[in-house]
This record gives sequence, C-alpha cells and structure tokens, in this order.
Amino acid sequence: MRVAVLQLNSQGVSSTKLYNHIRIASKKGVKLLLLGEYVLNPFFKELESMSISMIREQALHQVKILKELSSTYKITIVAPLVIVKKGSLFKTVAKFSPASTSYYNQQLLINYAHWNEEKFYANSIAPLMTPLIFKIEGVRFATIFGFEIHFDAMFEMLKFKNIDCILVPSVATFDSYERWKSLLSARAFTNNCYILRANRIGEYRDKEFEWKFYGDSVLFSPDGELLEHLGNKEELMIAEISHSEVVNARRIWGFREAYNKRIEL
Repeated sequence: MRVAVLQLNSQGVSSTKLYNHIRIASKKGVKLLLLGEYVLNPFFKELESMSISMIREQALHQVKILKELSSTYKITIVAPLVIVKKGSLFKTVAKFSPASTSYYNQQLLINYAHWNEEKFYANSIAPLMTPLIFKIEGVRFATIFGFEIHFDAMFEMLKFKNIDCILVPSVATFDSYERWKSLLSARAFTNNCYILRANRIGEYRDKEFEWKFYGDSVLFSPDGELLEHLGNKEELMIAEISHSEVVNARRIWGFREAYNKRIEL
C-alpha cells in the first residue's frame, strides 16, 4: 500500500497547500496521508491567547475541508485537530475517510511547566483506552500521538491487535531528532510493525524559548530500519508499506510467539 506524510508549517484557515499536495498524492496512488500536530491549528502557545470562538470557527472550517478532500480524492487523511465541545478545548486526531469520520482524543498530554497541554485542554485524565484503530485494504493502522509513544502502556493495548503500521503525528522541537529516531526505531523493531511519523516544521518564539520544529518525518520498517525521511522543509513523502513484510518480520524474530507461549501457561 502507498502511504504519505505531508510535512507542513501551521496552515491556519488556508487550504491551498492541502489541495495541491493531496491532489498529487491521489494521482500517485496514495491511500493514506498523515499530517503532524499543530498543522491545521496554530501552535499550542499561540492557542493560549486565542478566543474559543476563533478556535471553533477554524476547526469547523478544517473539518469541512478535509471531509471534502477525502471524498473527492478517495484518500484517508489522518490529521490532529483542536476542537471545541461545550465551550471546552480538546486535543484530538481525526480520521477522514471517503465514507466516515472518526476521532480519538489524546490520552497522555505533555504537562511540563513551559508546555502544559494537560492543564490547557479538557481531555479527560482517566484509565487508558485502546487508541484509534482502522483498516485500509487489509492493512491495519493504529494512531498514537507523539507524546504517547513514550509510554509502554500504549503498546500493551495494541499487543494483540495485529497492527501493521503505527501512525505518529508529532510536534517535536528543541533539537531532539536523534532521540526521536532511536525511540521510533526501537518501537518499530520490538513491535515488528511500520512506524510512520509526521512532524511539523516552522518556529514559534516567546520570551523564554525558541521553538524550532525541525520536520524529519520518517518511516521505519518492521525490522526497525529507517526506510524514508524528510528534511526540514515543506515536503510530501510517499512510501510503500506491506502487510506481508510485517508478517515476515514477526516470523523471523519470533517475539510474539515467545511471549504467547508464556501467557498461555
């Protein structure tokens, strides 16, 4: 199956670049396209100074556009969004397919003093639930936010779900690219699945920090090998993934077989 990452800066209410890139992806046979965090919305620190009504208007516009694009070009689009429900803000990822739309609220949010999404958003603090899972043409996907991929518990919930590819929208910054590559490679290898990560580009400055979003969107193989990666500019990455490659990696390494023998005792 052909998948793609669209690496962009924050687009606000503009949809021109989305139209152009998605049209190209569709012509090249892409079935799924992934966007990074804070591409369809301004960055978190900018949202703190925006009105609820403005954020709501922007979200409704983006949802409308992405539904139209998915339907027109017969492509599934996975895109993080900030939405408004009953006057509260929620950080979510939406899956727009030609037939339906699904949402998954981020469960584990950054809570550092300089970047406290957990305090800002109304996402519930509750026992963890299985992330968003869906299938396209026999390939099984799961979506985990960038911060969530640090937690083993997220992968425990996917252990028996036969996931072929984990989608990771992120907003990584502060020169963390080497650490991220090590983390994603290890997760792909130990779970014997593809990991497709979309990281945004651009920058934001406040009085204390300079937040440089460096791109480096990547695809790792079920053996933990780096297959594709982008630089730090606006780019469209198109790549191939295969269910049979996942099955083959799991057969060769046998991690699941070794584990399953012991839980059956």
